[in-house]
Amino acid sequence: MKLPLQQTWDLEVIFSGGSESEELQQAMVQLEKDMQALHETLKQFPVIETTEDVHKLAANTLDMQDISARAHEVGSFIGCLTSQNVKDKKAIQLMGRVQSLRAQLVTLNTLFDEKWSALNDELWQQYISLPDMKGIQFPLNERRDWAREKLSPEQEALIGDLSIDGYHAWGELYNRIVSQIRIQVEDNGAQLQLSAGQAHNRLSHPVREVREETFKLWEEAWSEQADFCAESLNRIGGFRLKLYEHRGWDNVLKEPLAINRMSTDTLNAMWDTIVKNKPAFVKYLERKAELLGVERLSWCDVDAPIGSTQSKIGYDEGAQMIVEQFNKFSEKMAQFSVHAFENGWIEVEDRAGKRPGGFCTGLPVSKQTRIFMTYAGTPSNVSTLAHELGHGYHQFVMDDLPEMAQNYAMNVAETASTFAEMIVADSAVKQAKDEEEKLSLIEDKIQRSVAFFMNIHARFLFETRFYEERRKGLLSVEQLNALMEEAQKEAYCDSLSSYHPHFWASKLHFYLTGVPFYNFPYTFGYLFSTGLYARAQEEGATFAAKYDDLLRDTGSMTVEDLAQKHLGVDLTQADFWQSAIDVTVQDIEQFLAMTDNKDAVK
Repeated sequence: MKLPLQQTWDLEVIFSGGSESEELQQAMVQLEKDMQALHETLKQFPVIETTEDVHKLAANTLDMQDISARAHEVGSFIGCLTSQNVKDKKAIQLMGRVQSLRAQLVTLNTLFDEKWSALNDELWQQYISLPDMKGIQFPLNERRDWAREKLSPEQEALIGDLSIDGYHAWGELYNRIVSQIRIQVEDNGAQLQLSAGQAHNRLSHPVREVREETFKLWEEAWSEQADFCAESLNRIGGFRLKLYEHRGWDNVLKEPLAINRMSTDTLNAMWDTIVKNKPAFVKYLERKAELLGVERLSWCDVDAPIGSTQSKIGYDEGAQMIVEQFNKFSEKMAQFSVHAFENGWIEVEDRAGKRPGGFCTGLPVSKQTRIFMTYAGTPSNVSTLAHELGHGYHQFVMDDLPEMAQNYAMNVAETASTFAEMIVADSAVKQAKDEEEKLSLIEDKIQRSVAFFMNIHARFLFETRFYEERRKGLLSVEQLNALMEEAQKEAYCDSLSSYHPHFWASKLHFYLTGVPFYNFPYTFGYLFSTGLYARAQEEGATFAAKYDDLLRDTGSMTVEDLAQKHLGVDLTQADFWQSAIDVTVQDIEQFLAMTDNKDAVK
């Protein structure tokens, strides 16, 4: 790999000129024209009664896939612009136009749903058996069944149009709010103004006083914005509930479960098994408190490193570490990562003005991805980088599939990312230079388990209860804080000395209008990937090809069928989940053994 690596991504190869790009403008204009043309074609399309009509519909379906890919490309590009600079007003305006394009796409999809729903079974079988449709039979059947659960096409199209300046606009408000967050801290005698992303990195600082002070300022900053956040969250929740009511849906989990292609039985089996195993994680939290010299951990101690202050891991060093570990599992995965590092696919520069968090977004027309994060040299940053590269690799192995067959759900997307994290984390533990480094790395692995089993669980509990209360009316900031703290106490078995009541305000995931309940799929992905990793350890080098095959199937079957086909397990039963959790409990047992009778670490 050629070093040094650039720390900012290259967006010019997608559309030159950033938010002022003429190429981008032309692409959006052409998209609008093509959408309108296809819309007119479908509106004038007669009732499908003959084989000739079926062939016409198939040709229209290919056009639709092309339009969807181009719309995704434009949306991803503009999302990158708004993330790299939250004050790029032109990009923010363009995001409004993207929402309009997405609404038009919803209308087009609704027209297809209407055609598919109206087809009798004989013509439907002819349609999905055509050569160009065979590769997308699963999503076509899925879409047809799902369309029959919704309102009339005219009503669904109207909802999509009204969502632009309503539902989605409330979600976009979060980006405006986070762009206003400024947290002033002292660093080596200098006063620094930190963005939300920069401040968030300090919440896992090795020095407890720094963590506590940053967390205090973090809570204060979000408290100042809480009224706006509450307004946004209330309106998003209210919109969803009213839409579900009109569709005749009484379960707020109906849509997120359908999107994730998983059953209620699978979701319940996963959470029930996690809850039964939480005592082991409480023991870890209690031991960590001893090591840090406190009676109980505070919220900002949970992700803190233990032991002596860890030296920073340079970006080049972290990248090399990831490529080296990936290569031990799959040469193909390592080569993909080198390409991403060397070709400006990754934005990691630690600077003001970026939005917090990390993501990987696909560019289906360019057959590329882009990864975003703020890299400050912590082990957690290395994990995040591996995580996002896992997402990128998932997309890479599916690039040659039809567009509709690439639409995999979030839960299996998080499987690929956490699997990549696991490769790096496990190899790092095995290669630790000494006991102190080994302990630190094991603890870092356990922290991720705590995040998925406790932090994510708190988000799930909060969001579930939020919708229960929202049915009764608007919730105040105080009510939202109380719901959040209650959920955190339950999820962490009340093992902490303090909690994060404004977490609901600070977390982007609650404001994403494209994906409701952006929480439990993370935990699913983590445990499913743990089971995959255990299988990879058993089977050795031959598993890499099987892993690619599994990833390629993620857009074409339910998670239950995916697990049965590639692992031979039943996700609706506790057995698989327990076997995966056992792997994480082994880390805790090793941690407890290594820290037994150990003096408290200051």
